[in-house]
Amino acid sequence: MTRQVLNLFDSNFQHTILSCLSSSTSSLSQARQAHACFLKTGLSNETHVTTKMLSLYANHRRFADAEIVLDSVPEPDVFSFSTLIYAYAKLSQFSNALRLFSRMMSRGLMPDSHVLPSAVKACTGLSALKVGQQVHGIASVCGFCSDSFVQSSLVHMYIKCNHFMDAHKMLDEMPEPNVVSWSALIAGYARQGCVSETKEAFSEMRNLGVEPNLVSWNGIIAGFNQTGHYLEAVNIFRQMHLQCFKADGTTISSVLPAVGNTEDFELGIQIHAYVIKVGVDSDKCVVTALIDLYGKCACTSEMLQVFNEMDESDIGACNALVAGLSRNGLADEALMVFRQFKDQGMDLNVVSWTSVIACCSQNSKDMEALDLFREMQIAGVKPNFVTIPCLLPACGNIAALMHGKAAHGFSLRIGMSNDVYVGSALIDMYAKCGRILTSRLYFDGMPIRNLACWNAIMGGYAMHGKAKEAMEIFHLMQRSGQKPDSISLTCVLSACSQSGLTEEGQYYFKSMSREYGVEARVEHYACMVTLLGRAGKLEEAYSMIQQMPLEPDACVWGSLLSSCKVHNNLSLGKVAAKELFVLEPGNPGNYIILSNIYASNGKWNEVDKVRYRMKNMGLRKNPGCSWIEVKNKVHMLLAGDKSHPQMSEIIKKLNQLSMEMKKSGYVPITDFVLQDVEEHDKEEILCGHSEKLAVVFGILNTSPGSPLQVIKNLRICGDCHAVIKFISSFEGREIFVRDTNRFHHFKDGMCSCGDYW
Repeated sequence: MTRQVLNLFDSNFQHTILSCLSSSTSSLSQARQAHACFLKTGLSNETHVTTKMLSLYANHRRFADAEIVLDSVPEPDVFSFSTLIYAYAKLSQFSNALRLFSRMMSRGLMPDSHVLPSAVKACTGLSALKVGQQVHGIASVCGFCSDSFVQSSLVHMYIKCNHFMDAHKMLDEMPEPNVVSWSALIAGYARQGCVSETKEAFSEMRNLGVEPNLVSWNGIIAGFNQTGHYLEAVNIFRQMHLQCFKADGTTISSVLPAVGNTEDFELGIQIHAYVIKVGVDSDKCVVTALIDLYGKCACTSEMLQVFNEMDESDIGACNALVAGLSRNGLADEALMVFRQFKDQGMDLNVVSWTSVIACCSQNSKDMEALDLFREMQIAGVKPNFVTIPCLLPACGNIAALMHGKAAHGFSLRIGMSNDVYVGSALIDMYAKCGRILTSRLYFDGMPIRNLACWNAIMGGYAMHGKAKEAMEIFHLMQRSGQKPDSISLTCVLSACSQSGLTEEGQYYFKSMSREYGVEARVEHYACMVTLLGRAGKLEEAYSMIQQMPLEPDACVWGSLLSSCKVHNNLSLGKVAAKELFVLEPGNPGNYIILSNIYASNGKWNEVDKVRYRMKNMGLRKNPGCSWIEVKNKVHMLLAGDKSHPQMSEIIKKLNQLSMEMKKSGYVPITDFVLQDVEEHDKEEILCGHSEKLAVVFGILNTSPGSPLQVIKNLRICGDCHAVIKFISSFEGREIFVRDTNRFHHFKDGMCSCGDYW
């Protein structure tokens, strides 16, 4: 066969392969057949053929085959590499894009204006600032820094890496900067919360003749909202409206959360009307934002109306509804709605489950929160960094230590135990479960601590009456460079209060503003009233209330009333109760405390009057209730409840212990029975207190010598305190009891509180 004929054959064959490769409908099978053919015929030396093959493989996302083609080319050119680098960058395979770019450079091939934007995009996707700066340098050496596409990609890269000065500099060097790049820079400033820089860049853009578009406005509003500059976000929205820019769904769904956080109900109503006017009321993101808005503004009827008017509810709206009900204290309704969504087959996600768990945890539905967490795992929904911190408070609230440990183990397995939010929740949980040493060990082992972690360990020490340790942590925090906030001071003052350290507490209170830059708030005054009141300085506590620059709230007056009960001060007790009846007319606890003060003074007629008033108002005393965890199950015992299946055994064991106590000289402290009944009846009433029942239940259902943990919803009474001290010695048990004030750690007949609580 003559060479002329061979050349004609090669030419025809090459043309056939190229026709196949250039077809937009070429299948992967055709591509592989063509690949095999041109390998056999030596056409791999033809760069334009291999480039077509690379493009086809990239379109089919067969990158391994594409790289085989690239490897078969003896001398690939820049275009061969750029085809594959562009494809990698387009499909967000940024590491592979940079790997190929580096390989291209190592072959001595200098990039062109086509491949450089793809390389910069890869750096942007990986937030690889140093590599991006190197690519920037290469672009300068190659003379492509004035190319508009290269410049624009560099601007976006520097913005993504939070190097706004470099981004701004690149914009200044652009001969014709476009609105896209300016909008990206302005949005970047806004996302960082840089209000003045955002506004300056926005003005500069307009002064250069670049008019903002809808994306420009939306970027600022969303950025300000995300960084907590809610009023600024609202003001930008107003400016946008005044300048006749028509908002879209993105605008509305960005500004509504800001309006909700400012609780500007009137503006929310106006925006809702605007939503209907411009026809974005069917946008699911807008509807979700409206539900969120009304929830934050405590307008539950409007929130429900918006939800019910949806043509088809989506998961975002469902989550917003559950969160809104929870935020307004409607936990039962939130739980019911969640169950309805679940029963309807709604595709609930991690946000859905986390929202309802948080709802239960924040509204004293701790058992439900634990049950929901188990259901979530059964449903195959993986918890995230928010779920665990929402669950752990429920474990701490009812001292469900085993459940808390299980959640801790789960966080370790999925690698989130070092997260500061999970960490602060774990510190708090272990402290509330009576394991303050474990709490401290975990705190000490944290690689990074935020203010919440410091406050959690201080709060734990305060709860356990360990004022010295709380103060040590407070000073260690400052030496570590962490500035205390109002919660930090509350923890320290509370610790001093629990231990009767009056002088130390007064020192911290007086130095709050001067040394720590924290202005005293109502909760700090409440701590001081408790501190002085517990120490018997009731007149001084009352004087402090009268001199407060703030309006005293129920916590402040409640602190005084509780102290009056401890010290049996009827005159000031009546003053505090009078204020509380106005502030909290529906709180039965205040009436009960006043009634108890009257009873302690033998004023039974006054007791009857208070009880009669409660009856007329439909108020009932909250029954004493205690929780104890036994064999991974939390049990609840109510004062005087006869329905418990083990009650007869509990009473029998309690009577046996009472006999042993009397043999040792113990006499029941019947002064704590504030009812006008016979002495024998008073002893029977004391036997029915829930904390005693819970302790005895624990003794009956656990192995000898094992520790017991009890949580009570009210303050432990003096008789129960004395009885549990005896039981700890007689039974050889460590017993942890947490009441509304603090932890009591009973061991060998002694209590950690030193009988001061």
